[in-house]
Amino acid sequence: MFEIFELFRWQDALDILIVAFVVYQLISIIRGTRSVQMLLGIIVLTAVYFMASILDLSTLMWLLRTFLSSLFLIIIIVFQQDIRRALTQVGKSPFQKTADTMEKDLEEIISAVFYLSKRRIGALIIMERDTGLGDYVELGFDLDANLSKELLISIFMPVSPLHDGGVIINKGRVQTAGSILPLSQNPYISKRFGTRHRAAIGLSEETDAVILVVSEETQNVSLVQHGALTAVNDEIALRTSLRAIFVSKDQSLNWKSAFFKS
Repeated sequence: MFEIFELFRWQDALDILIVAFVVYQLISIIRGTRSVQMLLGIIVLTAVYFMASILDLSTLMWLLRTFLSSLFLIIIIVFQQDIRRALTQVGKSPFQKTADTMEKDLEEIISAVFYLSKRRIGALIIMERDTGLGDYVELGFDLDANLSKELLISIFMPVSPLHDGGVIINKGRVQTAGSILPLSQNPYISKRFGTRHRAAIGLSEETDAVILVVSEETQNVSLVQHGALTAVNDEIALRTSLRAIFVSKDQSLNWKSAFFKS
């Protein structure tokens, strides 16, 4: 037993870590795609082949051996899109990829907010930062969906059963919708602000979340942070404000921990 540890080198540990990282990345790439089912099918066929070998089922073994002998070619054909995507990602700078992803997510949010504003559709969008929002997530409907303009718009359409609550964005994903937020008890808040604005201010008083509110009565867009509400006139102003919060020089290489909390 101890002889194994004596023969174990630091190169072996590095080798295992690299292989584990590659496998994790491959799983991340194909997760949620049809390639997962295809991969499971190949694994099942391989398991059947070994069972046939144990039971000495010669015909089945010959059939599966013929199929599996071309396995490498089959993998290239079946997973060609995933392989192409993986190679493309490897060729990119990891920092550039991170920045590009953040910029894309911000643009999806900004586009959705002003689409809703122009059509007098109210919205409440919460971007989680360092303070966890687990208590409020439990009060909403779990989605865990990819962030997109279309999804945000569909959630806040008046016919949607989730349009009255808030949407919580975490780790670059729409985590929950229809979340109930605490209303601010600040007596100095203007009476012209409705429930959405009071809920946004209330949450911002308790957490460091950044919240966007769209008023269906006035079409105004507001950015709420640390108990303060700031009116935003257009997409350029909102983009500038969000970039100042999430893409500052100090945060440019660590946006995931700031914008989409790990």
